[in-house]
Amino acid sequence: MKGLLQTNIDGTTKLMDFLDEQRMCRLYEKFILEYYKKHYPKLTVSASQIPWSLDDGIGDMLPVMQSDIHLQKENTVLIIDAKYYSNTTQVQFDKHTLHSNNLYQIFTYVKNREYQFGDEDNKVSGMLLYARTDALIQPDNVYQMHGNQISVKTLDLNKPFDEIAKQLDEIAAAHFDGIEKAV
Repeated sequence: MKGLLQTNIDGTTKLMDFLDEQRMCRLYEKFILEYYKKHYPKLTVSASQIPWSLDDGIGDMLPVMQSDIHLQKENTVLIIDAKYYSNTTQVQFDKHTLHSNNLYQIFTYVKNREYQFGDEDNKVSGMLLYARTDALIQPDNVYQMHGNQISVKTLDLNKPFDEIAKQLDEIAAAHFDGIEKAV
């Protein structure tokens, strides 16, 4: 698979096959980020770095934590890690599971971002948002992990734009009480 956008049921594709998976992943991230910037002006929308919560302040050689999409309204935050893979799950011992590195990554982002609020009330959540593939099993789960919500969803890009927008709007509505989409 040469980084094609997901195939339609009839086998046709929506984009030319010269794009590789890495470029498609970046395009997918940028699309989601720009969608929220344009349609949700009451949210602070960025692809921000999250500092490590270090007890001694020594962070030599730690990797940069760069979020794909960081949505915030006051002390409510949703960190979205956009994933564009040909396989949204991995198979181990005939069982479909989430990509463990992705789950560890979003959990780390959430816990370190939550720490920045100190004693202030806050709600920091994370989401792995996979581009839907033609696989039979698609992740759609919500987990409560150590006081935070971590969800795993798929975004169906084979739909008309208004239906893709509806999926993204539902994500915003589920995480930000009373948020309204700009017309």
